[in-house]
Amino acid sequence: MKKLLLFFVSILFMSLSAQKKGKDYSNILKSKNIYEINAFLRDAHPEDPRRSVLKPRVMEMMTQYIKEAHPADQKVKDMQEMLALLKRRPSTKISFDEMNAIIKQKQIAKYKAELAAKQSTVVYTPSTAQNAFVVNTSANAAVPNAEAEEFNMLMAVNPVEHKNKTVKILNSLFDNDPNSKESIILIQNKSDCNIIVRMEGVGTTKYRLAVPAHGESSIVIDKGQYLFTSLVCGAQYASQKTIEKAIMVALGSSATP
Repeated sequence: MKKLLLFFVSILFMSLSAQKKGKDYSNILKSKNIYEINAFLRDAHPEDPRRSVLKPRVMEMMTQYIKEAHPADQKVKDMQEMLALLKRRPSTKISFDEMNAIIKQKQIAKYKAELAAKQSTVVYTPSTAQNAFVVNTSANAAVPNAEAEEFNMLMAVNPVEHKNKTVKILNSLFDNDPNSKESIILIQNKSDCNIIVRMEGVGTTKYRLAVPAHGESSIVIDKGQYLFTSLVCGAQYASQKTIEKAIMVALGSSATP
């Protein structure tokens, strides 16, 4: 009777896990995909019996991947971070506050390094007017990069401007005062194109931030209501945002603006 009860409980957990977020995990025990198993561990019920099998399996797979990876493999760092989390907790799922703290610490390290180097550490390919964006239209037409000159101008800040901007960003990262009139915005560009993100507030309040392809940039702006716009590889992006605290905006492929 006890075995029968355990069987039905297991089936229930499997059913609940499979339904969560619309993902089908019915064949997860056969999976050999690190990211699929990792997603299951994030979504599954804490008492799902499959966890005891899949967690050690995916940890072993990650360890093996790191061991056999090429030295330049960009995925190694992600694997190491996921493995470290799995050693301390049931899954790699972290809270919104934890994610913000991680992003904040990475930003602090980045801008401290830039301040010490007295120059930007960003590596990017300058834009040219000949860079063509393929627009997703019936004609599949290509259009030139009209923002190329402006992007290059924004990226080419002199050492004094760069130092002032870096100090301002670091001060904002360390500032935990909720009454502060300013906030830091982190823009991640996941596209293959250099972009300029424009932020238009009330009256004449306007900001613009150049973000290299597959890179990120930060800016400190006054708190308030803003219209964020950008041209991402020929596709128009626009979003109204209320800036009351530090936020991250991701644009481009697989991004969630």
